[in-house]
Amino acid sequence: MPKLLEIQNLSFGYSKDKLLFDDLSLTLEKGELKAIVGESGAGKSTLFELILQNLKPLKGSIQSAKCAQVFQDPYSSFHPSYTLLNQIKDVAPIDELQKYLKLINLEYALLLKLPHELSGGQLQRASILRAILMKPDILLLDEPTSALDNVIQLEVMQMLMKHLDSMAMLLITHDIELAEWSADEVITI
Repeated sequence: MPKLLEIQNLSFGYSKDKLLFDDLSLTLEKGELKAIVGESGAGKSTLFELILQNLKPLKGSIQSAKCAQVFQDPYSSFHPSYTLLNQIKDVAPIDELQKYLKLINLEYALLLKLPHELSGGQLQRASILRAILMKPDILLLDEPTSALDNVIQLEVMQMLMKHLDSMAMLLITHDIELAEWSADEVITI
């Protein structure tokens, strides 16, 4: 099966004296969910920035298929003065919108609101909805369920995992139990 993400011998640090990664290699294939765990400041979110080519490695290479990202803080991922529906329509087709709204337990009427009018959990589900509608090859998930209660967290992770037949996922989490339950492989950095 072709690799959707291939990281080879990656080295990166914000200063050459202190590297976050030194010779990191990682592959991700369609159907796989891998979890990255580590302490705050270990470089988990930085790895996503490297994959998205927002940062350049000091050495090594990253080859990646089309990615969509779900950020830990949903308030920072939406513009405050546009409705959620408009922001979703700007980046993704909405032909399957109703199907996914039901799956993530979100009402259509909430998409007609501004981001600050929703709770953190509602906004995070809208962020996940937008990412899935973008039809990425790889879904980069940065603590995607941390703003959700336990029941919704389980429902959202189960819904995400049902999409592994069409994509791969890379999950950043501090929740080792979530990582071990959901991931094919847990990578500690």
